Amino acid sequence: MTRKVLVVGGGIAGMCTAIELRKRGTHVDLVEIDPDWRVYGAGITLSGATLRALTEIGIIDDIMKHGWCADGLDILAADGTKISEIPTPRLVASRPDVPGGGGIMRPVLARILREHTLRSGAAVRCGTTFSSIEQDAEGVEVRFTDGRQERYDLVVGADGLMSKVRDLVFPDAPKPVYTGQGSWRAVVPRPVHITHATMCVGRLVKAGVNPVSKDEMYLYVTERRETAEFIDESKWADTLRGVLQEFGGLIGEIRDGLGAHSRILYRPFFAVLQPRPWHHGRVVMLGDAAHATTPHLASGAGIGVEDAIVLAQELGKAADIELALQSFTERRYERCRMVVENSIALGEMERVQAPKEEHQALMRQSLGALMTPI
Repeated sequence: MTRKVLVVGGGIAGMCTAIELRKRGTHVDLVEIDPDWRVYGAGITLSGATLRALTEIGIIDDIMKHGWCADGLDILAADGTKISEIPTPRLVASRPDVPGGGGIMRPVLARILREHTLRSGAAVRCGTTFSSIEQDAEGVEVRFTDGRQERYDLVVGADGLMSKVRDLVFPDAPKPVYTGQGSWRAVVPRPVHITHATMCVGRLVKAGVNPVSKDEMYLYVTERRETAEFIDESKWADTLRGVLQEFGGLIGEIRDGLGAHSRILYRPFFAVLQPRPWHHGRVVMLGDAAHATTPHLASGAGIGVEDAIVLAQELGKAADIELALQSFTERRYERCRMVVENSIALGEMERVQAPKEEHQALMRQSLGALMTPI
C-alpha cells in the first residue's frame, strides 16, 4: 500500500497528482523550489480531452467560471477570410454542459489548482526541493535543501522539462531538443464577436486567438526560427509586429495595437520523450518530466493531468507498487508518445511548408485519438 508520497514540483501535473492521491487517503508532501509558487505565461488552450481530465480532477466549475469555454474552431486565411469551421465534440459524458474546448490564463489555472491542492490536505513546502534521493526495497529516503529528511513509499517527479528527478534517476535519459520553432503569446482585450477559438494560417506563420475570460483573449503565434535564440524583452513588441506583417483582419488589428504596454511572451519550443520505463524502483516521472511537447495539439498540460489521474488509479488498485508503476506507464506511454511525436511532426510540416492536406490529415488523426478514453 502507498501511504506516503512525495511530489517534486508544484506545476499543473504535480498539483493534480497531489489532489488525486489525497482523494484516496494517501499522505502527500509536495515541494516546490519557487518560494512564491508562481506560474508564468499567458493563456492556455484547453482541448475537449483536457476539459474531460480537469472535470475528473474536480475543478471544471472553476474553469468555466474564471476561464472561457466554447464549442468550435474557425480557420481563417491570412487576410481574415473564413476558410472553414471545425467542430469540437463535447467529451464529458457526466457533464453535457461542458463545451468541447476553452481557454484560461495560466496563472488563473495555477491559482485554482493551488486552492484545491491546499484544500485537499496535501502538505506543501515552497522554496525547497530534494538534495538527495536514496531508495531501497521498502521505501525512499529523501533529504531536502531545507535540512529536513523524510522517508516515503514513493517519489513522483513532476518537475518539468528540465527535470532534476529525471537527471538523477535516469542519467542517460534523452535531453530536451529544440524543435526549430518559437511561440509568441500576447494577452489582449476580447471583442464581443470573438466567442471561440480562431486560427489564421499564413505562409510561414500560424496565428490565432482564444478567449480566456469574459474580457480577455490571448494571441498565439508560431514561427520558424533556426536557433533557440534569446530575444531581448524590450524588442518583443517590435519583433512580433514584424512577424505578423502578412496578416489582415483581426490579427492585423491586434498587431497594429501592440506596443510597450502589451503583455507579450516569447518562448522557443523544446520537446523530450523518456523511453519506457518511466520509473526506477520507487521513483516515477510524469508530465513534462517524462514527455514535454510543443503546443500544436494543445495537449501538453492535458496529458500531464491525465498522468495524475492514471497514476492515482493504478496505485489505488494495485497491492504492489512496482506493478502499479508498470501499469501506469503501459497505460500512458503510447498516448503521450503520439502527442509528442505528432506535435513535433506538425511543427516540422509548418517549417518546410508541407501540403496543407498532409497537415490537416495528421491533425484530424491526432485529435481523434485524443478523444478516446484514457
